[in-house]
Amino acid sequence: MPTQQRGTKKPDIKEEAPVEAEVVEERPKSALDEVMSQAERAYAAYMDAERQVAKAYHENETQVAKAYKRAEAQAHRAYEATVAQALKDRDQAMAKAAKTREDLYAKAEEAYRVAVETAADAAIADAARVRDGSVDKAWKVRDETIEQAWQIYSKIAR
Repeated sequence: MPTQQRGTKKPDIKEEAPVEAEVVEERPKSALDEVMSQAERAYAAYMDAERQVAKAYHENETQVAKAYKRAEAQAHRAYEATVAQALKDRDQAMAKAAKTREDLYAKAEEAYRVAVETAADAAIADAARVRDGSVDKAWKVRDETIEQAWQIYSKIAR
C-alpha cells in the first residue's frame, strides 16, 4: 500500500505520508498486538492444556495406585482365606486321621482280646479233652487193674 500512495501527488504524499505512516505503523502495531495477543492466548491455552494433561496424568496415576492397592489387598485377603482354609482342612484331616487311628487301635485291641480269649478257650477246651481222656484212661486202667486183681484173687481163692 505505501508504494501505491507514493505514486500519487507529492503534496498529498507528504501530508498523507505521515498519516499513512501512522496508519501503517498502527496497523503493523495493531497486527503485531493482535498476533501477540493471539500468541499469549495460545500460550495460556497451551499452559492450561499442559496443566490439564498433568492433572489427568496425576489422576490416572492416583487411580492406578488405588487399583493396585485394591488388587494387592484383594490378593492378600485371598491368600489369608486360602491359608485359613488350608489350616482348617489340615486340622480336620488330622482329627479324622486321629479318630481313624483310635478306631483301628480299639478294633485291634478287641481283636487281640477275642484272639486271646479264643486261644485261651481253645487251650482250655483242649486241656479239658486231654484231662477227660486221661481220666477215662486212668479209670480204664484202674478198672482193668482191679479186674486183673480179682481174677488173680479168684484163682488163688479157689
